[in-house]
Amino acid sequence: MHTQRRAAIIGSGPNGLAAAVVLARAGLDVTVYEGAQTPGGGLRTRPLGPDGAVRDVCSAVHPMVLPSPFFRALGIAERVDYAVPDISYAHALRPGHAAIAYRDIERTAEELGADGRAWRSLLGPLSRHINELLEVSLNSMLRLPTHPLLTVRFGLRVLEQAGALKNVRWRGQDAPALLSGAVAHGSTKQPSFAAAAAGLVLAAAAHGEGGWPLPLGGAQVLANELIRDLEAHGGRVSTGRWIRSLDDLDGPAPEIVIADTSARDLARIAGPVLPARYRRSLERVPYGMGIAKIDAVLDGPIPWLDPRLQASGTVHVGGTAKQVHGAENLTMKGRYPHRPFVLVAQPGAVDPSRAPEGHHVLWAYSHAPAGDEVDRSDVLLATLEEHAPGLRDRIVHLETTTAARAGEENPNYPGGDIACGRLDLYRLFARPVLAPQPWRTPAKGLYLASAAAVPGPGVHGMAGYLAAATALADAGLGLPAEFAQVR
Repeated sequence: MHTQRRAAIIGSGPNGLAAAVVLARAGLDVTVYEGAQTPGGGLRTRPLGPDGAVRDVCSAVHPMVLPSPFFRALGIAERVDYAVPDISYAHALRPGHAAIAYRDIERTAEELGADGRAWRSLLGPLSRHINELLEVSLNSMLRLPTHPLLTVRFGLRVLEQAGALKNVRWRGQDAPALLSGAVAHGSTKQPSFAAAAAGLVLAAAAHGEGGWPLPLGGAQVLANELIRDLEAHGGRVSTGRWIRSLDDLDGPAPEIVIADTSARDLARIAGPVLPARYRRSLERVPYGMGIAKIDAVLDGPIPWLDPRLQASGTVHVGGTAKQVHGAENLTMKGRYPHRPFVLVAQPGAVDPSRAPEGHHVLWAYSHAPAGDEVDRSDVLLATLEEHAPGLRDRIVHLETTTAARAGEENPNYPGGDIACGRLDLYRLFARPVLAPQPWRTPAKGLYLASAAAVPGPGVHGMAGYLAAATALADAGLGLPAEFAQVR
């Protein structure tokens, strides 16, 4: 009698679910274990207030989903409804004035005036090949590049924006500020190689076909679709199951175990089966800044002084590039700035389903020192009110999340670090360790597939896919045909 080969996934974030889908489609019997009562990890959407509004716990805007090699192979654009705003993101420099990154790069360049040509030159070659750029950037950087010319173009631009040459091409303040907002998503030292690499990918995606889209109804819809696919291929999700040891997995030991966990949690869960040296490497993975977040229901749209911001799903509030760098670097040193760089999502710009009729949802966070226990909502709101006076008067319900609480709610965010490990030049290559197949651990059949592994943070599913592909190859099994061309 043939016994179906078994696999276990620890954690149901986007990477855990991606790995589960690949393995289930390859014919394995897959169980996903999730400690929380609801699956999805950073894709979870929860009620906000008493009247039917919802908030995204972490991810709200998904620049990398539509061009992701994994999600393209899965046909996610036909399965999940995404709204793609004409404005991918905007950057509020001073009260009443913002720089705008339209999906149309020509319109963006026109409004940037004297810096328009330089903006087009920097990002045009990348945005025109955004699918290929993600194939380059969302993989192990130790492999031979599949698109060598694009890799060189990307690398030269990263080098430029990572150091002393970052301002050479700019004449005004709008363009560098607009770029700095995308770069600051890297939640690391500004400027730096890692921040520039992450930021240029995001900025290029803003002008790609998919822009910076928002999932209609909330990020949970993406998790739900991945779970539907998993269940359609015989897999299952078991919630409320914290896995503290490999012995907590059901039944006989599965042939493949993939952990969508932090590096430190993997060391704790699998400690006895891991060589001491590798386990110490996991325990020494450094973590970065946390987040201080607010979620609010408003009785109308955010009252931006610059009315163009009403139509943008994402708004960065941070002043000039120099001010953004200063705020982020101060936070890196463990001090919360008087005026932080604030990332805002306003889903109501394209998705009225997130709140009752006539109401809007505000999602906003700044970086904060790791493990910060201070409620930063007053500073966040004061910063936003400089650009949207009267905002506080529109709040009908407010919830706040400290960096410490973010880490408590999701163990993959140690100290509130939603990147699950600090981003720097070394950690772009060594995530969690320097190896050609960084998803494979020394323990047979055990793999790491979270943002703690290559290629790092973001909703793209590639860490999960690459861990699953590695596991299948090690087990002598082939990839499902639909993923055969994913690289």
